[in-house]
Amino acid sequence: MLVCSCNFITEKEIEDTIIGLLDEDCWQLIVPAKVYHAMEKRGRCCGCFPNVVDIIIRTTEQYHARRDSTETEIFDFMTRLKQFHEENRRADLERRRKGHRAA
Repeated sequence: MLVCSCNFITEKEIEDTIIGLLDEDCWQLIVPAKVYHAMEKRGRCCGCFPNVVDIIIRTTEQYHARRDSTETEIFDFMTRLKQFHEENRRADLERRRKGHRAA
C-alpha cells in the first residue's frame, strides 16, 4: 500500500526501514523523520506522518513480540511511545485551532 504519495513510499518499505532501525537499537525512539532520513527521503507535505507513526507503533509492537522481551519492557516502551504520539497529535490540533489568517 502506498503511504507517501509525495515520495512514492510503500508501507513495506517503511516497515523494513523500521525493522532495520530496531535491529541497530531495539529501544530507540523512532519517529517519522528518522524513518525518512534512513530511507534518504524528506517529508514534503508531511500529511503521511500520522500514518507513519501508526506503522511505527504496529511494527515496533510486532518486533518486540517476536523478540524475547519481557512484558514489562514492552508495556513501558509502548506506553511511552503512545504518550509521545498523543502529545504530538494534541499539539497539531492546538495549532489548527488558533485561527491563523493570511492577510
